[in-house]
Amino acid sequence: MANRLHGRSRGRRVFVGLAAGVALLALAVWLAFQLSPWPSVLLVRHAFGQGSEQASAALEKHVPAGVREWRDLRYDPADPDGFIDVYAPADARGPLPTVLWIHGGAFISGDKADVANYARILAAQGFVVASVQYTLAPEARYPTPLRQVNRALGWLAGAPDGLPVDPSRLVLAGDSAGAQLAAQLAAALSEPGYAKRIGLVPSLPPGQLAGTLLFCGPFDARLVAGEGAFGDFLATVFWSYFGERNFARVPAAAEFSVPAHVTPAFPPSFISAGNADPLLPHSEALAAALAQQGVRVDTLFFPADHSPALGHEYQFDLDGEAGREALARSVAFLRSLGAGDAAAPPAISSPEASPASARAGSGRSGAPASR
Repeated sequence: MANRLHGRSRGRRVFVGLAAGVALLALAVWLAFQLSPWPSVLLVRHAFGQGSEQASAALEKHVPAGVREWRDLRYDPADPDGFIDVYAPADARGPLPTVLWIHGGAFISGDKADVANYARILAAQGFVVASVQYTLAPEARYPTPLRQVNRALGWLAGAPDGLPVDPSRLVLAGDSAGAQLAAQLAAALSEPGYAKRIGLVPSLPPGQLAGTLLFCGPFDARLVAGEGAFGDFLATVFWSYFGERNFARVPAAAEFSVPAHVTPAFPPSFISAGNADPLLPHSEALAAALAQQGVRVDTLFFPADHSPALGHEYQFDLDGEAGREALARSVAFLRSLGAGDAAAPPAISSPEASPASARAGSGRSGAPASR
């Protein structure tokens, strides 16, 4: 009997010890998430990395032959992340309109290779498309990525030997976080006072940037709500990017919010987001701000009840009707820039264009579409 009681007592002590260990471990994990954005960042990078691989693989069958590429060119020899990939039609005979694409990933994940297949597809339509690398947060904080992209744009504007770049037809493009970087840089290039407040030395003179192509961006920190899982995710993103957990009190958050800083000098822009994208209000706000300034803004938005629901980064799904429409509209917009800012986008004759435009909103010359 004594041995049995002793065994039970020892079992209880082991159980209590294990429970205490689990509780301490849980507390340590909770504290780690409270004291640093790093634990959440690592989880996001893993999840986003898998998603990017799947999206890239799905685009593989859409990549046409006849695209030449230059990989890992250096736009800044002094920057360990200062690399850029360039894609162009293999038979290019002269300077072509040039798109600098900035990858997404919530500022904390992603790589220039993530958009390689989409860049190849877009380049085959008659453009030079460059995908730029920048340092992720929290390794680098605002405005480091903005300065890196600015340097990459300046490098392209120099028309490096062997690349069919047209410096007079440069377009900034991006998806998600990359769209915000593209839009903020475009605002800085068009307004020297804003560039000075950011601490940016513009790589182009005002007026040289031909346009922007913007998908699904988080353009306005004022629209970020802190409730729910998505709010927690954005809180991690901005904590990483600005280095302050309560990012709303960081002066840089006001600089970050592009709609508050656009002027009539902002270049013509194409803006799109899916009807089920939680960042849709950001795209609508930027389109409205540009329209108010009299900037030409073309939009591709969708009715709220559009089915299937179009989530974040819908444009990369070229197996879907809406993704094909977004590509065709993007190509039409880019081609229209060569005809002058006031020109309307040409009719889409691509066999891959879909009738989605009959349902989707489109706005031009200061009239953003409503959903």
